[in-house]
Amino acid sequence: MDPIYGSQRLRILAQQLRLYRPPSSSSFSDEDENEESGASGKVVSHADFAESAAPISNPAKFKTKRAAVLICLFEGDAGDLRVILTKRSSNLSTHAGEVSLPGGKVDEGDVDDIHTATREAKEEIGLDPSLVTIVTVLEPFISKYFLKVIPVVGILSDKKAFKPVLNANEVEAIFDAPLEMFLKDENRRSEEREYKGIRYLIHFFDFEAEDGKYLIWGMTAWILIHAASVMYQRPPSFEGQKPPFKIPITRTEGST
Repeated sequence: MDPIYGSQRLRILAQQLRLYRPPSSSSFSDEDENEESGASGKVVSHADFAESAAPISNPAKFKTKRAAVLICLFEGDAGDLRVILTKRSSNLSTHAGEVSLPGGKVDEGDVDDIHTATREAKEEIGLDPSLVTIVTVLEPFISKYFLKVIPVVGILSDKKAFKPVLNANEVEAIFDAPLEMFLKDENRRSEEREYKGIRYLIHFFDFEAEDGKYLIWGMTAWILIHAASVMYQRPPSFEGQKPPFKIPITRTEGST
């Protein structure tokens, strides 16, 4: 058994994820971002987010804000694959009291998205980066506020070594949930919404942990549905895990 990953199952998962490459249609580099947002006045989300359809008031000066979140996986006592989640402080000015993955916006001194995700996890819940083995980075998701969120996947081989220390200014609670639940139709509901004339689904997952009940929805749910699909190598059992549309790209004259 490899001590870096813990169990044989985690070792195999790590090997699988290190080979993961986003589909070509989902690649979204910084160069692509500048070209696509500047040319059309819209952000094109290759994660197919409805929010990306909103117009930009000044495309020439537009620059997407960037953030990274940590999908920290570990093996539960029952042998299931679990992910660490947080409930944001009720005193925060945005998304107060909502469930989220550890993470945040890029700081000027961050080396890369991995650095951002692990730094934020340490600041929010006291997770020492040395306890987490990063195995892959998934394709980005873009919010309606043009925040580009990069999911970073890491494996926590020794859950007992992690002693949570919550930053009360940012985090109200920490819990973990089985990753596979985001592929199942149990305890899930959806709501159709409309944005800029486009109809799409928002998924809500009800989860009961030892310390209470939590609602996991919005971008956090989208990211975890996709992550679970990648880890388990199968689609969810319900329809509509992504809005059924793509944003057209309007090139400037002379572009190819």
